Amino acid sequence: MNPRIYVLTLCTFAFGSAAFIFAGLLEEMAADLGVSTAVAGQLQTAYVLTSAVLGPVAAWLLGRLDRRLVVILGLSLGLVLHLACAIAPNYETLLVFRAFAGVAGAMSGPAASVAAAALAPPERRGSALAMVTGGMTLAFVVGIPIGSVAGAMFGWRATFVVAAILAGVALAAVAVFLPSVRAPAKREGGRLDLAGIWPLYLTSFLTFAANMTLNLYIAPIVRVGAGVTGAGVALFQSMIGFGAAMGLWLGGRAADRGAGKAWVLQCIALQGVAMSLHYAATHQVLPDGPATQGLVLAAIFLAATALFSISPVTQSRLVQMTGGAPVALALNGSVFAMGQATGATLGGAALAAFGVPAIPAAALAMSLVALVTLTFAFPRDPKPVA
Repeated sequence: MNPRIYVLTLCTFAFGSAAFIFAGLLEEMAADLGVSTAVAGQLQTAYVLTSAVLGPVAAWLLGRLDRRLVVILGLSLGLVLHLACAIAPNYETLLVFRAFAGVAGAMSGPAASVAAAALAPPERRGSALAMVTGGMTLAFVVGIPIGSVAGAMFGWRATFVVAAILAGVALAAVAVFLPSVRAPAKREGGRLDLAGIWPLYLTSFLTFAANMTLNLYIAPIVRVGAGVTGAGVALFQSMIGFGAAMGLWLGGRAADRGAGKAWVLQCIALQGVAMSLHYAATHQVLPDGPATQGLVLAAIFLAATALFSISPVTQSRLVQMTGGAPVALALNGSVFAMGQATGATLGGAALAAFGVPAIPAAALAMSLVALVTLTFAFPRDPKPVA
Protein backbone atom coordinates (compact mmCIF):
# COMPACT_ATOMS: atom_id res chain seq x y z
CA MET A 1 0.00 0.00 0.00
CA ASN A 2 1.33 3.44 -0.94
CA PRO A 3 2.24 5.07 2.42
CA ARG A 4 0.83 8.41 1.22
CA ILE A 5 -2.65 6.88 1.36
CA TYR A 6 -2.28 6.92 5.14
CA VAL A 7 -2.05 10.70 4.92
CA LEU A 8 -5.42 10.72 3.17
CA THR A 9 -6.77 8.59 6.00
CA LEU A 10 -6.04 11.51 8.33
CA CYS A 11 -8.49 13.62 6.31
CA THR A 12 -11.42 11.28 6.86
CA PHE A 13 -10.27 10.86 10.45
CA ALA A 14 -10.50 14.61 11.01
CA PHE A 15 -13.90 15.05 9.39
CA GLY A 16 -15.26 11.78 10.76
CA SER A 17 -14.36 12.96 14.24
CA ALA A 18 -15.90 16.38 13.62
CA ALA A 19 -19.14 14.89 12.35
CA PHE A 20 -19.91 13.14 15.66
CA ILE A 21 -17.56 14.93 18.04
CA PHE A 22 -20.39 16.16 20.27
CA ALA A 23 -22.53 13.00 20.27
CA GLY A 24 -21.40 11.86 23.72
CA LEU A 25 -22.36 15.25 25.17
CA LEU A 26 -25.62 15.62 23.29
CA GLU A 27 -27.87 15.72 26.34
CA GLU A 28 -25.60 18.16 28.23
CA MET A 29 -25.29 20.39 25.15
CA ALA A 30 -29.05 20.44 24.70
CA ALA A 31 -29.59 21.48 28.31
CA ASP A 32 -27.00 24.28 28.08
CA LEU A 33 -28.42 25.61 24.81
CA GLY A 34 -31.99 25.45 26.10
CA VAL A 35 -33.31 22.96 23.53
CA SER A 36 -34.45 19.34 23.63
CA THR A 37 -32.08 16.45 22.91
CA ALA A 38 -33.95 15.71 19.69
CA VAL A 39 -33.54 19.32 18.53
CA ALA A 40 -29.84 19.32 19.43
CA GLY A 41 -29.46 16.21 17.29
CA GLN A 42 -30.42 18.28 14.27
CA LEU A 43 -26.99 19.90 14.43
CA GLN A 44 -25.89 16.69 12.75
CA THR A 45 -28.75 16.90 10.28
CA ALA A 46 -27.66 20.42 9.25
CA TYR A 47 -24.07 19.24 8.81
CA VAL A 48 -24.89 16.31 6.57
CA LEU A 49 -27.69 17.99 4.61
CA THR A 50 -25.42 20.84 3.60
CA SER A 51 -22.75 18.32 2.69
CA ALA A 52 -25.27 16.38 0.61
CA VAL A 53 -26.67 19.35 -1.26
CA LEU A 54 -23.48 21.29 -1.89
CA GLY A 55 -21.04 18.38 -2.20
CA PRO A 56 -21.74 17.71 -5.91
CA VAL A 57 -21.74 21.45 -6.60
CA ALA A 58 -18.32 21.80 -4.98
CA ALA A 59 -17.05 18.76 -6.89
CA TRP A 60 -18.23 20.28 -10.17
CA LEU A 61 -16.74 23.70 -9.43
CA LEU A 62 -13.44 22.26 -8.19
CA GLY A 63 -13.37 19.19 -10.42
CA ARG A 64 -10.42 20.30 -12.56
CA LEU A 65 -8.23 21.36 -9.63
CA ASP A 66 -5.43 19.28 -8.20
CA ARG A 67 -6.88 16.89 -5.58
CA ARG A 68 -4.22 17.91 -3.05
CA LEU A 69 -5.30 21.53 -3.27
CA VAL A 70 -8.97 20.64 -2.82
CA VAL A 71 -8.18 18.59 0.29
CA ILE A 72 -6.15 21.48 1.73
CA LEU A 73 -8.98 23.95 1.08
CA GLY A 74 -11.52 21.68 2.77
CA LEU A 75 -9.39 21.08 5.85
CA SER A 76 -8.61 24.78 6.21
CA LEU A 77 -12.28 25.73 6.02
CA GLY A 78 -13.17 22.99 8.50
CA LEU A 79 -10.56 24.16 11.00
CA VAL A 80 -11.93 27.70 11.01
CA LEU A 81 -15.56 26.60 11.30
CA HIS A 82 -14.91 24.17 14.16
CA LEU A 83 -13.35 27.00 16.14
CA ALA A 84 -16.38 29.13 15.31
CA CYS A 85 -18.65 26.37 16.66
CA ALA A 86 -16.70 26.39 19.91
CA ILE A 87 -17.55 30.05 20.55
CA ALA A 88 -21.08 30.12 19.12
CA PRO A 89 -23.29 32.12 21.55
CA ASN A 90 -26.53 30.20 20.96
CA TYR A 91 -28.13 27.23 19.22
CA GLU A 92 -29.13 29.13 16.09
CA THR A 93 -25.60 30.40 15.45
CA LEU A 94 -24.13 26.98 16.15
CA LEU A 95 -26.58 25.46 13.66
CA VAL A 96 -25.36 27.83 10.92
CA PHE A 97 -21.68 27.09 11.62
CA ARG A 98 -22.35 23.35 11.61
CA ALA A 99 -24.15 23.64 8.29
CA PHE A 100 -21.17 25.36 6.67
CA ALA A 101 -18.79 22.84 8.24
CA GLY A 102 -20.61 20.22 6.20
CA VAL A 103 -19.44 21.98 3.04
CA ALA A 104 -15.82 21.56 4.16
CA GLY A 105 -16.31 17.83 4.56
CA ALA A 106 -18.03 17.61 1.19
CA MET A 107 -15.03 19.27 -0.47
CA SER A 108 -12.25 17.13 0.93
CA GLY A 109 -13.85 13.69 1.36
CA PRO A 110 -14.42 12.85 -2.33
CA ALA A 111 -11.09 14.45 -3.25
CA ALA A 112 -9.31 12.18 -0.78
CA SER A 113 -11.03 9.12 -2.29
CA VAL A 114 -10.08 10.14 -5.84
CA ALA A 115 -6.48 10.67 -4.74
CA ALA A 116 -6.38 7.26 -3.05
CA ALA A 117 -7.74 5.54 -6.15
CA ALA A 118 -5.10 7.32 -8.26
CA LEU A 119 -2.22 6.38 -5.96
CA ALA A 120 -3.14 2.67 -5.75
CA PRO A 121 -2.77 0.02 -8.47
CA PRO A 122 -6.11 -1.22 -9.86
CA GLU A 123 -5.92 -4.58 -8.08
CA ARG A 124 -5.52 -2.80 -4.72
CA ARG A 125 -8.07 -0.04 -5.29
CA GLY A 126 -10.70 -1.59 -3.01
CA SER A 127 -8.25 -1.86 -0.14
CA ALA A 128 -7.01 1.71 -0.76
CA LEU A 129 -10.55 3.08 -0.59
CA ALA A 130 -11.15 1.00 2.54
CA MET A 131 -8.00 2.52 4.04
CA VAL A 132 -9.21 6.07 3.40
CA THR A 133 -12.67 5.23 4.73
CA GLY A 134 -10.77 3.77 7.69
CA GLY A 135 -10.27 7.30 8.90
CA MET A 136 -13.85 7.03 10.14
CA THR A 137 -12.76 3.95 12.10
CA LEU A 138 -9.94 5.88 13.71
CA ALA A 139 -12.40 8.67 14.44
CA PHE A 140 -14.63 6.40 16.49
CA VAL A 141 -11.72 4.67 18.23
CA VAL A 142 -9.71 7.80 19.05
CA GLY A 143 -11.09 11.14 17.85
CA ILE A 144 -14.70 11.02 19.03
CA PRO A 145 -13.90 9.42 22.42
CA ILE A 146 -11.24 12.10 23.00
CA GLY A 147 -13.91 14.69 22.24
CA SER A 148 -16.26 13.05 24.75
CA VAL A 149 -13.60 13.00 27.46
CA ALA A 150 -12.59 16.62 26.75
CA GLY A 151 -16.25 17.63 26.82
CA ALA A 152 -16.84 15.84 30.11
CA MET A 153 -13.84 17.64 31.62
CA PHE A 154 -14.13 21.12 30.12
CA GLY A 155 -17.65 21.40 28.71
CA TRP A 156 -19.19 20.59 25.36
CA ARG A 157 -17.50 23.50 23.59
CA ALA A 158 -14.16 21.75 24.07
CA THR A 159 -15.31 19.03 21.68
CA PHE A 160 -15.21 21.49 18.79
CA VAL A 161 -11.73 22.65 19.81
CA VAL A 162 -10.64 19.01 19.57
CA ALA A 163 -12.21 18.85 16.09
CA ALA A 164 -10.23 21.94 15.04
CA ILE A 165 -6.98 20.46 16.34
CA LEU A 166 -7.55 17.22 14.41
CA ALA A 167 -8.23 19.21 11.22
CA GLY A 168 -5.01 21.13 11.80
CA VAL A 169 -2.97 17.94 12.18
CA ALA A 170 -4.44 16.50 8.96
CA LEU A 171 -3.84 19.80 7.15
CA ALA A 172 -0.18 19.83 8.15
CA ALA A 173 0.31 16.19 7.07
CA VAL A 174 -1.31 16.76 3.67
CA ALA A 175 0.69 19.94 3.06
CA VAL A 176 3.99 18.20 3.83
CA PHE A 177 3.59 14.64 2.55
CA LEU A 178 0.86 14.40 -0.10
CA PRO A 179 2.07 14.82 -3.69
CA SER A 180 0.18 16.58 -6.43
CA VAL A 181 -2.68 14.39 -7.72
CA ARG A 182 -4.17 15.52 -10.99
CA ALA A 183 -7.93 15.43 -11.39
CA PRO A 184 -9.23 12.48 -13.44
CA ALA A 185 -9.63 13.06 -17.15
CA LYS A 186 -13.06 14.23 -18.22
CA ARG A 187 -15.29 11.30 -19.16
CA GLU A 188 -16.12 10.89 -22.83
CA GLY A 189 -19.54 12.40 -23.42
CA GLY A 190 -19.33 14.27 -20.10
CA ARG A 191 -22.18 12.37 -18.41
CA LEU A 192 -22.43 9.68 -15.77
CA ASP A 193 -24.35 6.47 -16.39
CA LEU A 194 -26.87 7.09 -13.61
CA ALA A 195 -29.02 4.21 -14.81
CA GLY A 196 -26.16 1.85 -14.01
CA ILE A 197 -24.91 3.32 -10.75
CA TRP A 198 -28.07 4.47 -8.94
CA PRO A 199 -28.42 1.14 -7.05
CA LEU A 200 -25.00 1.81 -5.50
CA TYR A 201 -26.22 5.20 -4.32
CA LEU A 202 -29.42 3.66 -2.98
CA THR A 203 -27.35 1.15 -1.02
CA SER A 204 -25.26 3.90 0.56
CA PHE A 205 -28.37 5.89 1.47
CA LEU A 206 -30.34 3.06 3.05
CA THR A 207 -27.50 1.50 5.03
CA PHE A 208 -26.32 4.81 6.47
CA ALA A 209 -29.89 5.86 7.27
CA ALA A 210 -30.45 2.67 9.27
CA ASN A 211 -27.18 3.00 11.15
CA MET A 212 -27.34 6.71 11.90
CA THR A 213 -30.89 6.46 13.20
CA LEU A 214 -29.18 5.09 16.29
CA ASN A 215 -25.55 6.22 16.24
CA LEU A 216 -26.13 9.93 16.76
CA TYR A 217 -28.16 9.14 19.87
CA ILE A 218 -25.54 6.81 21.31
CA ALA A 219 -25.39 8.69 24.62
CA PRO A 220 -29.07 8.10 25.59
CA ILE A 221 -28.88 4.56 24.14
CA VAL A 222 -25.90 3.74 26.36
CA ARG A 223 -27.51 5.45 29.36
CA VAL A 224 -30.74 3.46 29.11
CA GLY A 225 -29.32 0.22 27.72
CA ALA A 226 -26.11 -0.07 29.75
CA GLY A 227 -26.56 2.39 32.62
CA VAL A 228 -23.42 4.37 31.66
CA THR A 229 -23.16 8.16 31.39
CA GLY A 230 -20.54 10.92 31.10
CA ALA A 231 -17.00 10.07 30.05
CA GLY A 232 -17.86 6.36 30.22
CA VAL A 233 -19.80 6.76 26.97
CA ALA A 234 -16.42 7.17 25.22
CA LEU A 235 -15.67 3.46 25.73
CA PHE A 236 -18.87 2.51 23.96
CA GLN A 237 -18.18 5.03 21.18
CA SER A 238 -14.74 3.49 20.65
CA MET A 239 -16.41 0.13 20.01
CA ILE A 240 -17.88 1.69 16.85
CA GLY A 241 -14.31 2.19 15.68
CA PHE A 242 -13.23 -1.36 16.43
CA GLY A 243 -16.26 -2.69 14.59
CA ALA A 244 -15.60 -0.35 11.68
CA ALA A 245 -11.97 -1.52 11.52
CA MET A 246 -13.14 -5.10 11.26
CA GLY A 247 -15.75 -4.14 8.67
CA LEU A 248 -13.29 -2.22 6.50
CA TRP A 249 -10.80 -5.08 6.59
CA LEU A 250 -13.49 -7.54 5.56
CA GLY A 251 -15.03 -5.15 3.03
CA GLY A 252 -11.68 -4.24 1.46
CA ARG A 253 -10.84 -7.91 0.92
CA ALA A 254 -14.34 -8.51 -0.42
CA ALA A 255 -14.01 -5.59 -2.85
CA ASP A 256 -10.63 -6.82 -4.09
CA ARG A 257 -12.18 -10.17 -5.02
CA GLY A 258 -15.23 -8.58 -6.67
CA ALA A 259 -17.93 -9.27 -4.04
CA GLY A 260 -21.37 -7.82 -4.73
CA LYS A 261 -25.04 -8.40 -3.99
CA ALA A 262 -24.80 -11.41 -1.68
CA TRP A 263 -22.18 -9.65 0.43
CA VAL A 264 -24.25 -6.47 0.74
CA LEU A 265 -27.42 -8.31 1.76
CA GLN A 266 -25.59 -10.39 4.37
CA CYS A 267 -24.14 -7.25 5.91
CA ILE A 268 -27.54 -5.53 6.04
CA ALA A 269 -29.01 -8.60 7.76
CA LEU A 270 -26.20 -8.41 10.34
CA GLN A 271 -27.02 -4.75 10.91
CA GLY A 272 -30.63 -5.74 11.62
CA VAL A 273 -29.42 -8.26 14.21
CA ALA A 274 -27.39 -5.52 15.90
CA MET A 275 -30.39 -3.20 16.12
CA SER A 276 -32.43 -6.06 17.62
CA LEU A 277 -29.79 -6.43 20.34
CA HIS A 278 -30.02 -2.69 21.07
CA TYR A 279 -33.80 -2.99 21.30
CA ALA A 280 -33.44 -5.85 23.79
CA ALA A 281 -30.93 -3.88 25.87
CA THR A 282 -33.13 -0.79 26.13
CA HIS A 283 -35.95 -3.06 27.37
CA GLN A 284 -33.66 -4.46 30.11
CA VAL A 285 -33.91 -8.12 29.07
CA LEU A 286 -30.67 -8.83 30.98
CA PRO A 287 -29.69 -7.90 34.56
CA ASP A 288 -28.06 -4.51 35.11
CA GLY A 289 -24.28 -4.47 35.10
CA PRO A 290 -21.75 -6.41 32.99
CA ALA A 291 -24.38 -8.53 31.22
CA THR A 292 -26.37 -5.68 29.72
CA GLN A 293 -23.23 -3.60 29.13
CA GLY A 294 -21.75 -6.50 27.17
CA LEU A 295 -24.94 -6.74 25.14
CA VAL A 296 -24.75 -3.06 24.19
CA LEU A 297 -21.04 -3.33 23.34
CA ALA A 298 -21.76 -6.33 21.10
CA ALA A 299 -24.60 -4.51 19.36
CA ILE A 300 -22.44 -1.45 18.67
CA PHE A 301 -19.59 -3.61 17.34
CA LEU A 302 -21.82 -5.65 15.03
CA ALA A 303 -23.63 -2.61 13.62
CA ALA A 304 -20.35 -0.88 12.76
CA THR A 305 -18.86 -4.04 11.28
CA ALA A 306 -21.89 -4.48 9.04
CA LEU A 307 -22.00 -0.88 7.80
CA PHE A 308 -18.31 -0.55 7.02
CA SER A 309 -18.16 -3.95 5.32
CA ILE A 310 -20.48 -2.55 2.65
CA SER A 311 -18.75 0.77 1.87
CA PRO A 312 -15.55 -0.54 0.19
CA VAL A 313 -17.60 -2.85 -2.04
CA THR A 314 -19.93 -0.13 -3.31
CA GLN A 315 -17.17 2.50 -3.59
CA SER A 316 -14.83 0.19 -5.49
CA ARG A 317 -17.55 -0.70 -7.97
CA LEU A 318 -18.44 2.99 -8.33
CA VAL A 319 -14.84 3.93 -9.13
CA GLN A 320 -14.67 1.07 -11.62
CA MET A 321 -17.87 2.14 -13.38
CA THR A 322 -17.12 5.89 -13.47
CA GLY A 323 -13.34 6.04 -13.76
CA GLY A 324 -13.19 7.85 -10.43
CA ALA A 325 -15.09 10.89 -11.68
CA PRO A 326 -15.12 13.52 -8.87
CA VAL A 327 -18.83 14.26 -9.29
CA ALA A 328 -19.67 10.54 -9.05
CA LEU A 329 -17.84 10.22 -5.74
CA ALA A 330 -19.27 13.50 -4.51
CA LEU A 331 -22.77 12.21 -5.27
CA ASN A 332 -21.95 9.10 -3.26
CA GLY A 333 -20.84 11.35 -0.42
CA SER A 334 -24.13 13.19 -0.79
CA VAL A 335 -26.20 10.05 -0.41
CA PHE A 336 -24.07 9.07 2.60
CA ALA A 337 -24.96 12.45 4.05
CA MET A 338 -28.63 12.21 3.10
CA GLY A 339 -28.75 8.82 4.77
CA GLN A 340 -27.21 10.28 7.91
CA ALA A 341 -29.65 13.18 7.85
CA THR A 342 -32.60 10.85 7.38
CA GLY A 343 -31.39 8.64 10.19
CA ALA A 344 -30.79 11.60 12.52
CA THR A 345 -34.27 12.94 11.81
CA LEU A 346 -35.94 9.55 12.22
CA GLY A 347 -34.07 8.81 15.44
CA GLY A 348 -34.92 12.25 16.82
CA ALA A 349 -38.58 11.82 15.95
CA ALA A 350 -38.68 8.39 17.61
CA LEU A 351 -36.98 9.77 20.71
CA ALA A 352 -39.31 12.77 20.96
CA ALA A 353 -42.47 10.73 20.42
CA PHE A 354 -41.82 7.48 22.28
CA GLY A 355 -38.59 7.74 24.27
CA VAL A 356 -35.17 6.11 24.02
CA PRO A 357 -36.32 2.48 23.43
CA ALA A 358 -38.02 3.61 20.21
CA ILE A 359 -34.67 4.59 18.66
CA PRO A 360 -33.41 1.02 18.03
CA ALA A 361 -36.91 0.03 16.92
CA ALA A 362 -36.78 2.72 14.23
CA ALA A 363 -33.25 1.65 13.26
CA LEU A 364 -34.39 -1.96 12.96
CA ALA A 365 -37.30 -0.90 10.75
CA MET A 366 -34.91 1.00 8.47
CA SER A 367 -32.61 -2.05 8.29
CA LEU A 368 -35.53 -4.23 7.20
CA VAL A 369 -36.55 -1.66 4.59
CA ALA A 370 -32.99 -1.68 3.25
CA LEU A 371 -32.87 -5.48 3.15
CA VAL A 372 -36.14 -5.85 1.27
CA THR A 373 -35.49 -2.97 -1.13
CA LEU A 374 -31.96 -4.02 -2.08
CA THR A 375 -32.96 -7.63 -2.52
CA PHE A 376 -34.76 -6.42 -5.64
CA ALA A 377 -32.83 -3.25 -6.53
CA PHE A 378 -29.17 -4.19 -6.17
CA PRO A 379 -27.78 -5.48 -9.47
CA ARG A 380 -26.73 -9.09 -9.83
CA ASP A 381 -23.01 -9.72 -9.85
CA PRO A 382 -21.55 -9.69 -13.38
CA LYS A 383 -20.72 -13.12 -14.73
CA PRO A 384 -16.99 -13.73 -15.10
CA VAL A 385 -15.67 -13.75 -18.64
CA ALA A 386 -14.79 -17.28 -19.73
